[in-house]
Amino acid sequence: GPRRGGMAAEGDVELELETEPNGSGGGSDGAGGRAAEKPRKHDSGAADLERVTDYAEEKEIQSSNLETAMSVIGDRRSREQKAKQEREKELAKVTIKKEDLELIMTEMEISRAAAERSLREHMGNVVEALITLTN
Repeated sequence: GPRRGGMAAEGDVELELETEPNGSGGGSDGAGGRAAEKPRKHDSGAADLERVTDYAEEKEIQSSNLETAMSVIGDRRSREQKAKQEREKELAKVTIKKEDLELIMTEMEISRAAAERSLREHMGNVVEALITLTN
């Protein structure tokens, strides 16, 4: 209502008040502010350089560990992949009813693949599949 309009107007006024001192302030001691900034910029440049050097050294140390890590991850991945394939084979064996599949698709509004997947995961038990999907 009208109160919100009032708030917006107040906000506008506040904004104007804020920009004015900043504008005039910047004009009067702009040179002073700039002079003070210069050394700070220089320092940050040196700090950045240091950071880059540290980073490069860290990277060298990491790369040797990385190979070890990668092979560990690789082993784990291939194991997981195998387990997944086994699971998919098991799931593929599960017999599911077309009616159950269609029921899940319409009830849950999900794709055939998703419906089939959940049905198989519950050994074709449509009730369990639906319960899991609704949770």
